[in-house]
Amino acid sequence: MSETLPPCPECSSEYTYSMDSLLVCPECAHEWNAQASGEEDGNAGGAEIKDSVGNVLQDGDSVTIVKTMKVKGAQGALKSGTKVRNIRLTPGSGDHDIFAKVDGFGPMELKSSIVKKV
Repeated sequence: MSETLPPCPECSSEYTYSMDSLLVCPECAHEWNAQASGEEDGNAGGAEIKDSVGNVLQDGDSVTIVKTMKVKGAQGALKSGTKVRNIRLTPGSGDHDIFAKVDGFGPMELKSSIVKKV
């Protein structure tokens, strides 16, 4: 195995290993995308996900819902102004490119066109 893997960006450990498409650090348990490890912004392929006003979103951001929408299977609607914390970006999964847990509704996928970065 002549391939050398980059050190962990969190703790600088040299003992990283590959697991599917992720690189994993056994010392601090940090996981990151192998394709994005050499890129500054962390987006694989250079695709940026932007909110409704053009701000670039990243994993862990907090966003606010800007449009009231009905949620299939729920009794109420997801109201405008609802704050959603700790989002996870899922590019390439169709129109819904944000995964988040919304208080009172549970885990769901959202479109970036209906959220605004806080």
